[in-house]
Amino acid sequence: MTELIVGTKKGLFVLNGKADGSFEVSARAFAGEPVDYATRDPRSGRVLAATSSPIYGPKLWYTEDPAGEWMQAAGVELPEDAGAALERLWVITPAESEDCLLAGGDPGVLFESEDAGASWRVNEALWKHPTRSSWQPGGGGLCLHSIAPWPGNADRLAVAVSAAGVWLTEDRGRTWRQGNNGLVARYLPEDAQVGVTALCVHHMERSPQRPERLFMQFHGGVYRSDDAGETWSDIGNGLPSDFGFPLTIDPADPDRAYVIPLRADTDRVTPDGRVRVYETTDAGTSWSALAEGLPQTDAYLTVLRQAFDSTGAAEALELYFGATSGELFGSRDAGASWFTAASRLPPIYSLAASR
Repeated sequence: MTELIVGTKKGLFVLNGKADGSFEVSARAFAGEPVDYATRDPRSGRVLAATSSPIYGPKLWYTEDPAGEWMQAAGVELPEDAGAALERLWVITPAESEDCLLAGGDPGVLFESEDAGASWRVNEALWKHPTRSSWQPGGGGLCLHSIAPWPGNADRLAVAVSAAGVWLTEDRGRTWRQGNNGLVARYLPEDAQVGVTALCVHHMERSPQRPERLFMQFHGGVYRSDDAGETWSDIGNGLPSDFGFPLTIDPADPDRAYVIPLRADTDRVTPDGRVRVYETTDAGTSWSALAEGLPQTDAYLTVLRQAFDSTGAAEALELYFGATSGELFGSRDAGASWFTAASRLPPIYSLAASR
């Protein structure tokens, strides 16, 4: 049985799927509220969800049963002297220490929890980094949206901020340094690119089997790092567009990654009205389109950065993505063929798959 936890513009949906590919809604929560991100911690089984409201602001919730009672987490707020408000929570990720979770938000803030998500605190070193005054928000705000722990090593961590680039720590977040060598901000004038901090990373994932390898979807560019994020190489050749938001990987194969290109930053829809997932099996040297079962005519979909996920590995890899149209697609054979898991959900903001 596969579980999909789906954050949408109008609440949280939990879908459960059978081997034949059919999915049914088993729970709904936060009806009518935007759920920006939601996931299940595989260690504890606890479900966590980030909501936002123009009246009450962003909140983080947790539960043992998504169809039951939800508890509001404590400490999800900026320091009193921040001079800014917490705008949104973008991602929640299990860390390497037991019961430790990490969450990223806007404005470029990293939260830490040591009690499975019941209470949180701000990572002060990143919040007070001397370069923060030069950080610039991307189109979705100054969002810390990608958190990449190092398997088996709680001291090492990489995070990505739009638009402030990649940040690395090797001492459990006490100090941070940039990891942006090789990234090219084509959206800026050429004479403004040297030493720029405003680097608009869209999504970043680490390979568990080769932790020094990371894949990135940039604002114009797909990149790979083979030295833990210190330097980056452009691997976008062969794609119909190197602009996009979502990215996922095969946890069993450090050479295998998937992206969903969008036409351009001014036209954020699938190119040519065709929905295609692109796979690399050679670390970005080449890309192949995976489209069997996906709409191929007059399909101008938008897939957001957190709305693409996988579960399983290798030939048992399952892939799932949702669109702002409310359609949700899945593959149980690593993308070779696709089916429609849901077709009439509210606009999909995030998706987390597990089994």
